[in-house]
Amino acid sequence: MSEEIRVVAAVDEMSRIADWPAARVRARKADRTVAVILPARNEEQTVGDIVCAVLDEHGDGLVDEVVVVDSASTDRTAELATSAGARVVSADRPGKGEAMWQGVAATKSDLLVFLDADLERFDPRFVPALLGPLLVDPRVAFVKGAYDRRTEADVTVGGGRVTELTARPLLAAFWPELGRIVQPLGGEYAARRDLLEQLPFRCGYGVDIGLLLDTDELLGPGAIAQVDLHERFHSHSGLSALGRMAAEVLHTVIDRLISQGRLAADATASTSLLQPIRIEDGFGHTHHDIDVSERPPLRTVLESGLEQVGA
Repeated sequence: MSEEIRVVAAVDEMSRIADWPAARVRARKADRTVAVILPARNEEQTVGDIVCAVLDEHGDGLVDEVVVVDSASTDRTAELATSAGARVVSADRPGKGEAMWQGVAATKSDLLVFLDADLERFDPRFVPALLGPLLVDPRVAFVKGAYDRRTEADVTVGGGRVTELTARPLLAAFWPELGRIVQPLGGEYAARRDLLEQLPFRCGYGVDIGLLLDTDELLGPGAIAQVDLHERFHSHSGLSALGRMAAEVLHTVIDRLISQGRLAADATASTSLLQPIRIEDGFGHTHHDIDVSERPPLRTVLESGLEQVGA
């Protein structure tokens, strides 16, 4: 029996990258400030080009600053980002989410755009396109980029393996209202500062789905918009690394189900992951501790009177 394919219309009208020319978005900016934040670890091949592209195209009134948060890079990431015009800060702890949280803390801008630092053939139109819905619709607080992903051979690979095999099935099961999100784990998005200050940040790779779920819980799905950015080029991780990312996504979902009262508060899940490797006599395993650490909402830290965000 052949599988029936049913096309489901999106809940909202998704805008496209061409709908948001920089001049139009800049004209709606008014007195609001914009920062672009790039969490980066060993991205010397791409980070400088991205920073240059953002500042060359949008440093004339749309983007007020670019902040690169260096997560203990051992290459020239920080040097090249600085040379390109970014302000570089160092993350206190490892992890993508930690770097993003530090980036929010490092700037006072009203609107924040996040970009992954490993993007290749970066299209600077991403920035105004992600900002546009925030500037024209006060109901929108969080904007996700939607796109085709490309391999080195320029073949469309959809949402990525962790998205399709872990994130999307979990969203379909527990948050069907978010099933319309094309790239729930995508690293290109924008948000209002007053929203981000209210949300916890998962320190590792669970940050993307955590922010999505927490925005939905706090404001509802109507506060989440998407923009079709057309396509995105970046490097791809090996299967073992993706397995560890999937585990962090899974644990983030488990914790959100607990916090929302949909899973027993005393439910426990092992944070130990064994991955098989071939050895001379058969199989062995590598052991990994899944990162389930989380930064509290920045607003609670600021209200506590702590002078050092990393404290």
